[in-house]
Amino acid sequence: MTVPRTPSDPGAAPLALDLHGRTALVTGAASGIGRSCALRLAAAGAGVRAVDRDPEGLRALVHGAVGLPGGVEACVVDLTDLDAAQGVAEGADILVNNAGLQLVSPIEEFPPEVFHTILTVMLEAPFRLIRGALPHMYAQGWGRIVNISSVHGLRASPFKSAYVAAKHGLEGLSKTAALEGAPHGVTSNCVNPAYVRTPLVEQQIAGQAAAHGIPEERVIAEIMLQDTALKRLLEPEEVAEAVAYLCAPQASFITGTSFALDGGWTAH
Repeated sequence: MTVPRTPSDPGAAPLALDLHGRTALVTGAASGIGRSCALRLAAAGAGVRAVDRDPEGLRALVHGAVGLPGGVEACVVDLTDLDAAQGVAEGADILVNNAGLQLVSPIEEFPPEVFHTILTVMLEAPFRLIRGALPHMYAQGWGRIVNISSVHGLRASPFKSAYVAAKHGLEGLSKTAALEGAPHGVTSNCVNPAYVRTPLVEQQIAGQAAAHGIPEERVIAEIMLQDTALKRLLEPEEVAEAVAYLCAPQASFITGTSFALDGGWTAH
């Protein structure tokens, strides 16, 4: 089921941001939020290492970045290879931990091997990426770590045990990195979107329909948007703009926090 585009503010202009000379690494960059983040940071002048296990998606990203002030380098890496994950982060000034996967299933039916993979990609790999990036950030006295968490890093939902566990763990990892990085000029924050119009969300619809016993066409309105005050999906470009803001000089005092883009979900 294809999720239609929903309107955001048509008059919104991108934040003025100059990242020339900076190297940004974005995981899960071949599509969705990661792709939008990679393009946004390249538009600000950063040289972007786009990390994904999807070479075709990365090729399309590189093609789409032609003409932007910063370049995009495709890095085909499977984040379950933790040594490779740590290695690709060395020398990065900006790290955007975005890669993720999802399975919707009751706990008693949840395959343990899938639980392990989700925790590896979404929690252990970010730890290794941060570990790889910090020595360079500390040496230069500047760094930005942005962890794409979720409203599910702040709230739980049924049938998403691995995803919720990984995002809650990422929240703690991000705060710890913020406390350790503060004396070295390194900030670490989470961005917490509600449902974003991405391939990952589209793939969830069938699983949610099966788990809740309703038709797919009812999933968005009755499950995904049930708890939000704003009844629309978030656009990937809106998440990318939040990431850009956290890299800006105006955000240098923001660290150890969770930046909710949840349409009012956590206001309940």
